[in-house]
Amino acid sequence: MLALSDAGILLGRTAADWRGAVLLAGEGLEAAGFAAAPYGQRMVGMVEEFGAYIVIAPGLALAHARPGPDVVTSGMSVVTLTEPVVFGHPYNDPVSVVLGLAVITADEHVAGIAELANVFNDSSAIGRLAAARSVADVRAVFDVPGVSSFRERH
Repeated sequence: MLALSDAGILLGRTAADWRGAVLLAGEGLEAAGFAAAPYGQRMVGMVEEFGAYIVIAPGLALAHARPGPDVVTSGMSVVTLTEPVVFGHPYNDPVSVVLGLAVITADEHVAGIAELANVFNDSSAIGRLAAARSVADVRAVFDVPGVSSFRERH
């Protein structure tokens, strides 16, 4: 199960490019206590190695890396950008919302993706996240009946 801490919700941020946007997602994971600092750079490395596959829908990127010693516990961060950035995806650029995902095991990765898919079945979810002005706005997007993840972890 993925947790979403208020400390991991970064709204209205600015990034010079996709690398900066992914590193912001890493900063959110670190601020929430889900990952250590090197994890952000490992997420950047995944895009450098495999391309912009993390841009999973118009305006939305799901930054992640493999489980590793820099993951403290499973969780997620949310970053909204004041100015969208280009990742190089042929259809879904530019990106204004970046989710950072840190997991301990591959099974948690699959389960986390499945729960995120339930959230984004709502076609308005990305736009609502991009327009979010408060933590409560973000939490409202992830408050989906039957989805138990994304709860605050203290």
